[in-house]
Amino acid sequence: MRNKFNEQLVLLNDELVSMGALCEEAINLAYNALTQADNKELLNQIIHIDREIDQQERTIENLCLKLILHQQPVAGDLRQISAALKMITDMERIGDQAEDIAEIIGYIGSDEKGTGVINDDELARLMGEMAKEAINMVTKSVDAYVKQDVVAAQNVIDNDDVVDNFFIDVKKHLVEMIVSGPEESGEILDFLMISKYFERIADHAVNIAEWVIFSVTGERKSELEGD
Repeated sequence: MRNKFNEQLVLLNDELVSMGALCEEAINLAYNALTQADNKELLNQIIHIDREIDQQERTIENLCLKLILHQQPVAGDLRQISAALKMITDMERIGDQAEDIAEIIGYIGSDEKGTGVINDDELARLMGEMAKEAINMVTKSVDAYVKQDVVAAQNVIDNDDVVDNFFIDVKKHLVEMIVSGPEESGEILDFLMISKYFERIADHAVNIAEWVIFSVTGERKSELEGD
């Protein structure tokens, strides 16, 4: 019985890694769509991947419920399965937010030079760093779950400040852009929304990392801090 349970836990981990990889791909495509002139195919890919993420959420949810109902897991195993159920909700939201970014990009369209949606080098750099850090946090939070690594999960939580600081820098730069070219203020607000979605994606990675800590220790960081 235990061997069967362990096999299904391995399958659960594999499915979570696959879902995490889809989230990473969606985030990466969202940033690429910002910097490429011919981005319609990228935007369509993001929509398709979001559908895959939704399907993966249902697959993992069913697997978790089968583990709980058929295997009667003990406390530690039950925490791990419960954490997985919470994690997939955050990963599904990451997919939704990548699609939200794609929708905004579709409204903006490419710039007149045909070089992509963003024609400001500093803005492209800052948003690129945000996307890279968000992908890194998603990857490491899922990996921490598979390895049941509390230290790695805490590192993800600590890294949220990096993304927050990039978001602050983006806002400051966008204000400068409005001052220098107020006629583009509507488009600049779109960029603000996109950067906010990247920041929220990082927040979801933090949530995943907190559930990793719960799965190992039985306590959530927010509970320990009294939030």
